[in-house]
Order: sequence, then C-alpha cells, then structure tokens
Amino acid sequence: MKTKQTIAIIGASGNMGSAIARSLAGGNYRLLLYSTHKEKTAVVLQSIHTANPNAEAESLECSTQASWEADIIILAVPYAAEKEVAEKIREVANQKIVISISNPLNETYTGLVTAPGSSAGEELQQLLPHSKVVKAFNTTYAADFAIPIIDGKQVDGFIAGNDEEALQTVKHIVATAGFNPVIAGDLSVSRTLESMQSLLISLTIKNGYNWHAGWKLLHN
Repeated sequence: MKTKQTIAIIGASGNMGSAIARSLAGGNYRLLLYSTHKEKTAVVLQSIHTANPNAEAESLECSTQASWEADIIILAVPYAAEKEVAEKIREVANQKIVISISNPLNETYTGLVTAPGSSAGEELQQLLPHSKVVKAFNTTYAADFAIPIIDGKQVDGFIAGNDEEALQTVKHIVATAGFNPVIAGDLSVSRTLESMQSLLISLTIKNGYNWHAGWKLLHN
C-alpha cells in the first residue's frame, strides 16, 4: 500500500481551501488544516468527519507547524497573502511540494496584476527557492469540487511545474479531488493558466454561469 502522505492546507476555512480539504478527505492522505478563522476551520473539520468518519484530518493553530509536519503544502490563500505566508513557512518548506492555487486578479476582476512575463506561481517559486512549487487548482471554482462533472463531462484540472516527480504527485492529488488532471508544462505555463481563469471569471460574470463552470480539452 502506498505510504500515506501528509498535506497541509493553509487557508482551509475559505471557499477554495475547504472545498479542497473535503475533496481530499476520502483519499490516502493525512490532512492538516490551518486558518486564522478557527471557528470556520472547526466547521470544515466536522463536515469532513461527518462525511468520512475514517478520514485522518485535524486542525492546527500555526501555519509553520502545519507546514513542518506536511509532505505537501497547499496555499489556499489569495494572491495578496502568499508573500506573507511564504515568509512564515520558508524554512520548513525546503524540498517540499508547495501548491499555488491563487490567481493574481485586479480589484475589478478584469485582468491580472502580475508583471508581463511573470505569474503568481513563478513569484511564489522565487519566494520559496528551495521548494518545488506547482500550479494547480487555479482553473477551477469551489463549486466544481462538489460536482466536478459539468454537462456530462469531467472538468479538467491543469497543472504546471518544473519538477517531474512533483508534477506526478500533484497529478494524483488533482485526480483524487475528482478532476481529470492535465500536466500543461513547466511553471512558466502558470501565466497561461492564470489568464485562463481570469477569462473564465469574466465569462462567468457576463453570462451568469452561477460559479459552476470549468475548462475541458476536447480531442480525439
């Protein structure tokens, strides 16, 4: 049997963090949940244990402690908070996989605030030079985790990163969450993935998709 990996979810009480936590609770993982909103985290934890009584999940009161215990760290925090979190976990995240889910959207959701030729994923890699940063879960909405099938098709979950072993590990995590994993390329492809979600958000607002929409590659 494959060794159970420990995943820290930083920002576990938010829409995306809680959706990721619930979707992974049925997998072969130990989950460590952290959020500054302790009461909300407790609600998420209770919902996990209600749905999956055998799930190995607990909440911790420190992001550094959670990251220290983890094999894999998911930063389920807004782009604006990534730098602060990265500074707190940098020493304990050495050689570990760190998943960036953020999209660096401007205040009007009409574009990205990152400089041309860069991305939130690449910026996080610079902040955590000794970690294996992988971009994942940024092209999906929280609602997609509960129902990853839209119009009869499984939503694709795009992944980008520079370390092949890390990509394969995250591919399994994305599949466990219910999505069809697609490795899109190295970390520079984060630029495309973040632009994809900016477009999807714009289309969702324009066309009223009720925040249940996603991307699907169709091919022979």
